[in-house]
Amino acid sequence: MLVFRQLFDPTSSTYTYLLGCSATKEALLIDPVFEQVRRDAALVTELGLNLLWTLDTHVHADHVTGAWLLKQRLGSKIALAAASGASGADRLLQDGDRVEFGRRSLEVRATPGHTSGCVTYVLDDESMAFTGDCVMIRGSGRTDFQQGDPRALYRSVRSRIFSLPEGCLLYPAHDYRGLTVSSVIEEKKFNPRLGGEVGENDYVGYMKNLDLPHPKKIDEAVPANLRCGQPGNETKAPAEPDWAPLRFTFGGVWEVEPHWLEENLAKVRVLDVREPAEFQGPLGHIGGAILIPLGELAQRAAELPKDKPIVAVCRAGSRSAQATAILQKAGVKDLANLPGGMLRWRAEGRSVEGGAA
Repeated sequence: MLVFRQLFDPTSSTYTYLLGCSATKEALLIDPVFEQVRRDAALVTELGLNLLWTLDTHVHADHVTGAWLLKQRLGSKIALAAASGASGADRLLQDGDRVEFGRRSLEVRATPGHTSGCVTYVLDDESMAFTGDCVMIRGSGRTDFQQGDPRALYRSVRSRIFSLPEGCLLYPAHDYRGLTVSSVIEEKKFNPRLGGEVGENDYVGYMKNLDLPHPKKIDEAVPANLRCGQPGNETKAPAEPDWAPLRFTFGGVWEVEPHWLEENLAKVRVLDVREPAEFQGPLGHIGGAILIPLGELAQRAAELPKDKPIVAVCRAGSRSAQATAILQKAGVKDLANLPGGMLRWRAEGRSVEGGAA
């Protein structure tokens, strides 16, 4: 069985794809985004996967790849087309190569045109293809920079993508309308640029008259992506919180383990967001905790001292996770959730005030 997730970066409208082998837990990511590395690493970890590879479909001009950062965090290797001209990759791919992950693999198909180094990744059973900016849903990538060539793109699509089984699902690197997936038969029939009876000269004429502005991040993204995303003058790796050994979840919440919290209570402010009856109830509460029920937190956030990081606590960890989102909106930077809440705290035999014996 294939593990598959389609992820989205709203700033650049980029799709990132996670594919994994359920039997071996080996996985790869296609087109990761620099700013979403925390999210992607959290998902890989939560699903119990071993990230072997990050693959880029091409050298992107609208975002910086997360390949280098993921290599630092998870030990994954970097692969992209040899024709991309990028340095720092662990493997430079040629047309016809296969990238294996467990019992599954992707075939590399050279599909130049948007850039000279574009490739499409086709799943081993030809049920899915990841087309980058070559074929987009009812459209195609532009061809007016980075060695773009409309004739090459037209031929790539017609010979390397439209030749796949008609039921093959096509997943693009971007969509700006909220569309998520298409298929070979749909694009052959309905793509206004590349489908139907559109000829090569028709397509070339259309693309040469688009007159589009250059991508806003091109001067930052292209140099960084030619280094596989390694930070330089254009980009800096996001700073990590250093006040505690925190874990970032796929849900977007920083968490701290109970054993660290118990040993470092003097260094933080514990915020309990349960109702007063729960605070004084059978589970008790952590010594020194500040009680502000979740329903009152948005209005009372200013009451919280700002001299120490804040750890939010509730019964099971759900309300306190929501509390961290509220506090983030209120401008609190150093904060974390206690996963499992007071139920876990008591189950592990940690000290409390009040509560049942």
